[in-house]
Amino acid sequence: MKLKTVFAAALVAAGLVAVGQASAQEKLTVWWVKGFYKAEDDALFAAIKKYEAKNKNVKIELSQYPIQDMIPKTVAALDSGNPPDVAYADTYDFQTTASWAYDGKLEDISSVINPIRSRFAPNTVETTFLFNNKAQTRTYYAFPIKQQTMHIQYWGDMLADAGFKESDIPTNWKDYWSFWCEKVQPAHRQKTGNRSFGIGQPMGVDSTDSFFSFLTFMDAYNIKLVSDSGKLLVDDPDVRKGLIAAVTDYTAVYAKGCTPPSSTSWKDPDNNVAFHNRTTVMTHNATISIAAKWLDDMNNAALTEAQRATAKKNYLELIKTAGFPSKPDGSKMTYRAAIKTGVIFKEAKNKARAKEFVSFLLQEENLTPYVEGSLGRWFPVTKTGQQSKFWQDDPHRKAVYKQFMDGTSTFEFTKNFRFTQLNNENVWAKAMNRVLNEKVPVDKAVDEMIARIKQVAGN
Repeated sequence: MKLKTVFAAALVAAGLVAVGQASAQEKLTVWWVKGFYKAEDDALFAAIKKYEAKNKNVKIELSQYPIQDMIPKTVAALDSGNPPDVAYADTYDFQTTASWAYDGKLEDISSVINPIRSRFAPNTVETTFLFNNKAQTRTYYAFPIKQQTMHIQYWGDMLADAGFKESDIPTNWKDYWSFWCEKVQPAHRQKTGNRSFGIGQPMGVDSTDSFFSFLTFMDAYNIKLVSDSGKLLVDDPDVRKGLIAAVTDYTAVYAKGCTPPSSTSWKDPDNNVAFHNRTTVMTHNATISIAAKWLDDMNNAALTEAQRATAKKNYLELIKTAGFPSKPDGSKMTYRAAIKTGVIFKEAKNKARAKEFVSFLLQEENLTPYVEGSLGRWFPVTKTGQQSKFWQDDPHRKAVYKQFMDGTSTFEFTKNFRFTQLNNENVWAKAMNRVLNEKVPVDKAVDEMIARIKQVAGN
């Protein structure tokens, strides 16, 4: 009887210990955008598993959401005072990070960034050095994960069907766009009998592609909307003149019938879809996801052998990746890079562990597999990651590598956070649509755009 009692007491004690261990386990809530490819998510899961193995008293509660849901869910969580500890989305940088920093909603993570700052490539970590209006301080309020810039992608076989070779593509600005519009398009239509379009030009107000693409046209005219200190420069007559030139060039493609009529209402996937369907010979896109889709398909065991063979041919032979032509003044194009940022919130429940986890995730052996899991869609933010053999393995990724190695610039919102609102509104595409759908003169549409920029981002 006594033995049974002792045994029972031991079982109870063991149970209590187990309960104590469970209750002592820390919880770290992480919200992360759903990966574009399975390999991205697998790399994230692997990093989380490694972190938990190293920190057995910590349990990471990971929630993944589609990209379109991340900002609404995060904003709702902030409004309720219950944000996740760590959060990352591909759209935070364009739309929210700088604004959250300004409003004092983000945790200072300089203790994470400063020890590893030298590992980051130029014009990457600088994007996370943001101003907090409440604290009146500028410091690291976010962490960089990966980056993107604009690329040209075109069908080499459609170009050949039109009777042209790659060497026929002009390198100067004006001739380049007229080549696809006035030479390739009519020649391809005549040869194939298809209603193909020379260019896929994103113009939809609900599209990040449209403002990224337009801002690239703006960069071609060397327009600077804001100073390094955040002061607007839009009252400069040369800025207005450059904006008129950029809007004129961008909308001319549609006015000449060289892009599908639906381009003015395209959302982000639509130029990709048009390209994949061979509706357009060429398009510009802020990643090489167009080509990478076929890379993913050619290795997808769920597809038939014939489908995989088609995908392989498309990726390795038919689709080409290139940079933009020279600027109108003849100088080489400098690309603006969008640095994808994650954050730790000021009201996070477990900020110490959040910083520890972010530091762990940013280690090269964890970050590089995650970035490379995107199949080239995203480019690394670290110097070591950029020099990985991965970026020399095929012509698509090699083209991406070359563009970034030529140097990049940052977005306006890194200097004036209010440009996140202008991006959210997409004042750039609204101006295009005023010209094309409402027949407003370009100079008037530009003046309206400038007025709105001043209203939102004025000092």
